[in-house]
Amino acid sequence: MIKAIKGFNDILPNQSAQWLQLEKVLAEVMSRYGYQHIRLPIVEQTDLFARAIGGATDIVEKEMYSFADKSDPPTPLTLRPEGTAGAVRAVIEHNLLRGDTPKLWYIGPMFRYERPQKGRYRQFHQLGVESFGSALPDADAELIAMTHLMWQALGLKDEMSLQLNSLGEIDERHAYRDALVAYLTDKQHLLDEDSKRRLTTNPLRILDSKEASTQALLVDAPKLADFLGEESMAHFEQVQAYLDGLGIDYQINPHLVRGLDYYNKTVFEWVTDKLGSQATVCAGGRYDGLVGQLKSTDSRNHDSQANSKPIQSEPAVGFAMGLERLLLLIEAVAPFAETAACDVFIVTHPEVYSSGMIYAQNLRYQRPDLRIKMASATSLKAQMKKADKSGARLTVIIAQQELDEQKISIKNMQTGEQTSMNQNWLADIENFK
Repeated sequence: MIKAIKGFNDILPNQSAQWLQLEKVLAEVMSRYGYQHIRLPIVEQTDLFARAIGGATDIVEKEMYSFADKSDPPTPLTLRPEGTAGAVRAVIEHNLLRGDTPKLWYIGPMFRYERPQKGRYRQFHQLGVESFGSALPDADAELIAMTHLMWQALGLKDEMSLQLNSLGEIDERHAYRDALVAYLTDKQHLLDEDSKRRLTTNPLRILDSKEASTQALLVDAPKLADFLGEESMAHFEQVQAYLDGLGIDYQINPHLVRGLDYYNKTVFEWVTDKLGSQATVCAGGRYDGLVGQLKSTDSRNHDSQANSKPIQSEPAVGFAMGLERLLLLIEAVAPFAETAACDVFIVTHPEVYSSGMIYAQNLRYQRPDLRIKMASATSLKAQMKKADKSGARLTVIIAQQELDEQKISIKNMQTGEQTSMNQNWLADIENFK
């Protein structure tokens, strides 16, 4: 028997109703902020992610699903591991930066090869939001405020904590990175294995280590905040002032760096302790250099060059939200109300099944608010069994007698009461809600 690939999960009908409810709430909140939906390919050229995310990141080094297509010569392609790079590529390719600055959102599967665990799979789903064109801190604060409203709409406001940090600009990060490497070099024998590797590839990620021994070493390490210039500090302080004005609580986390190279200035994470160990549900930040970086023909990672300067670019800020983890949190603290698969189940005697189909179709035209289901033309007993299992509020029964009398028999599936009504009763919106 062929089974699903490990880490690639089916979302079954009894689960998909919760996904649809979640997506509806999120889409409504984003619409209230004027964000527009964009649909992006799940496959992009591999170089897009290597340039955008950074060649020294775990994603590019270890986690991408990459392959060569059948063109001649073959083109290296990758299943998208995250959405921002593809969104920026689409904005550049279609000249969306001309005119009004785009505010976009997308939703769908991402792919990373890593050890599957609860709420974290090899095919996982994210909501991504990207806001282009504003270098001002109000754009950062708006995105955070929007996520805050999402938590309220989902009943999760008291379950989420906001963490903030500023990564400053490239030259500030380079100066800090040099100081951090100098501090850790003679202590590297005390670092965990991942941090030893990152010391020469991506030392800022050491700050994000989950190893207690490594975190103990970092207590006396140089602090990134001490390397930020006046402009970066002013930007970060204004973001905090906006959040204070909006009544949104937060904590400054000096070890928050994010795992992708394109971030600068504000970074943030929404975390919860309701999923076992502290888990990140939503994370993002500002990435002012990425548009210019992907426009450039120079494929080098600009943040890895010690003497490089930022490429002229369009400012941008965004976030990504893991939907599997979010659904686990909702299930734990604020479950969605269960919804039946249909409202009305129509049972028809096999000899007059055609008339039942016509009735059901007419009712669907007249009452688009109702979910109406029929079984195949089996026996009445078999159809009634399916009606019982459907969760429908009402079952409509149609046989020859009902057709002759121009009536329908209606059974209340909660009380078991059955009555005869005029055929137009269900179509009358005043009589059935």
